[in-house]
Amino acid sequence: MTTSLPEPSLPLSFLDLVAVREGGTVADALAISLRTARHAEALGFSRYWLAEHHNMAGIASSATAVLVGHIAGGTSTIRVGSGGVMLPNHAPLVVAEAFGTLAELFPGRIDLGLGRAPGTDGLTMRALRRDRVEREEDFPRDVAELQQLLAPAEPGQRLIAMPGAGTRVPIWLLGSSLFSARLAAERGLPYAFASHFAPRLLLQAVDLYRTHFRPSEQLAEPYVIIGVPLIAAPTDEEAEYLASSTFQRVLGILRGDRRRLQPPKENFMAGLSAEERAGIAEFLGAAVIGGPDTVRDGLARLVAATGADEVMLVSDVFDADLRLRCLDIAAAVRP
Repeated sequence: MTTSLPEPSLPLSFLDLVAVREGGTVADALAISLRTARHAEALGFSRYWLAEHHNMAGIASSATAVLVGHIAGGTSTIRVGSGGVMLPNHAPLVVAEAFGTLAELFPGRIDLGLGRAPGTDGLTMRALRRDRVEREEDFPRDVAELQQLLAPAEPGQRLIAMPGAGTRVPIWLLGSSLFSARLAAERGLPYAFASHFAPRLLLQAVDLYRTHFRPSEQLAEPYVIIGVPLIAAPTDEEAEYLASSTFQRVLGILRGDRRRLQPPKENFMAGLSAEERAGIAEFLGAAVIGGPDTVRDGLARLVAATGADEVMLVSDVFDADLRLRCLDIAAAVRP
């Protein structure tokens, strides 16, 4: 008699913006990030990614490759990567050398997620890129160049990433529109949709990616990660209270008034206009906020709707201990 094995649990990962909390320092934020990564690793999370943002008061993840090395060096098994490096801000050779070095330091553990947004405001974008003007065709070309630089060097190849050549660091394409979904499908690359802040095109993008996917040397079948804002607590009521830190952050983005991550406030949403509440709700359309049963049901609904292969959680909980508790709950109730 044969015994059927249970279906494997949904892979969970974590995206960290390295939030600087009100009353805290950048050093505090970096320490919390490493502590969170170690906790996620202990819970069996698949990967831990850092997001590139610049000139934002409450986010300390601008030097993304440096942070990837810091987190990888402080953990032992979890994959660590960028979610993502904003490729228009960097020459492909520089990215290949940085992530090639990381791959040599931490073999088999480094991911390279790429985005095409600036990850900042116009003034900072110009400071990063100097006089470079980005065109639509540049991103696909730069991705192709980066793939070549990370592949084994060909005979006679004059431009070689050292380190980088031959490391084959896995490349992921990230996006919140249909552009990267289509490019990921054409190139046979894994795809991560930024539904943690722009969920509107989630279903359409995932469907387009799967429909047009072409197998590649890196990937035989389509693979999709979806970003999910998570606030979990023992009760729905406590989760809603803790989520007010996230609501404040989103409202600041909508108003153009970015600040450090704020502590939670009772009845925060009640004091907002209907338009502001609607804006926050749209931004957090893929959020899962609640107690264990609510979290289980919310994750299950998202996976059923999208067919996601993996869920990447984002959790802006002010109290670092309670953020770790969020991860505990998610790991315990994952579909």
